[in-house]
Amino acid sequence: MKAREEILARLRTALGPAPAAPPVPRDYLVDEDLDAVTRLEMFVDRLVDYKAEVTRCTPDGLAEVVATALAGVRRVVTPADIPQDWLSAYPETVVKDGPQPLTVADLDAADAVLTGCAVAIAQTGTIVLDGGAAQGRRALTLVPDHHVCVVTGDQVVGGVPAGLRRLTPTRPLTFISGPSATSDIELNRVEGVHGPRRLHVILVER
Repeated sequence: MKAREEILARLRTALGPAPAAPPVPRDYLVDEDLDAVTRLEMFVDRLVDYKAEVTRCTPDGLAEVVATALAGVRRVVTPADIPQDWLSAYPETVVKDGPQPLTVADLDAADAVLTGCAVAIAQTGTIVLDGGAAQGRRALTLVPDHHVCVVTGDQVVGGVPAGLRRLTPTRPLTFISGPSATSDIELNRVEGVHGPRRLHVILVER
């Protein structure tokens, strides 16, 4: 036995067995305790606090709201399976990702990206993308400088545990809480460092 191992063995003997760790409570903030109206109001409040743009609409008005959110955008990138009616009022160029994936240069040349989401969390003002329907691959929402995201009211849950229960952990999860920003340098907020500088959430309510 080497000297180091002998010393450590003596220390373990002197200290005795490690105390058992206390049980971790598993019921912390697991159950939803917010009604639907409160969830949506909290979600919007958090997004605004994060300096995201928010527009609320009904399903019938979605196309017009998308077109307004993309005003001035000459070229928008979307996932291949984006619903056609979302863009029915948008008059400019739509570039879909697939079946041949767009290059980083293609994405960087786009003025904006339009996607849906997998789930949204009211208490943290977070939208989560998992690469599922109308979301596309992760690069789509990280390279363009303007992200417009459509969220339906039934996708908004109260807290993080409820949100996680709707997600599959093996999927490529992207959690977005407002526009990309950092305050690492002298606590000065700088936006657009790790992703889009602008986030516009369209909340569709029935």
